[in-house]
Amino acid sequence: MPVNNHYTAYQSFKRNERLRSKKLVGELFAANEFFFQYPFKVLHQQRESIEGHLQVLITVPRRNHKNAVDRNRIKRLVREAWRKNKSALTGHLHKQNQTVDVGLIYTAKTIPTYKEIDGKIILILQRLNKVYAVS
Repeated sequence: MPVNNHYTAYQSFKRNERLRSKKLVGELFAANEFFFQYPFKVLHQQRESIEGHLQVLITVPRRNHKNAVDRNRIKRLVREAWRKNKSALTGHLHKQNQTVDVGLIYTAKTIPTYKEIDGKIILILQRLNKVYAVS
């Protein structure tokens, strides 16, 4: 059975979609463009690029979650919710040839369920879509 590559491209979370560069991470935190969508602090920045894409950084502070297994679980849930729901924003960015860096900082002290995270990620993506639809 053939796999629809267009569908799988939007449902993946590849390495080039992760924000890994120290320089870009520093610029993202220095840009000081953010909003809160509890339990996330969302940093975002638009930058120059030839082709439009979306890069994301997911962090869970050790101050709030001492055990690494808890931090990793939360990051895994966030990555999965992001992977499933990002297509609305990525489609718009590809059309406009915009590149956007997003940082998601989980600020709550409790371990969430996937359903909670999924709902919040959808709200975050809708808000980012409004921000970058005009520019």
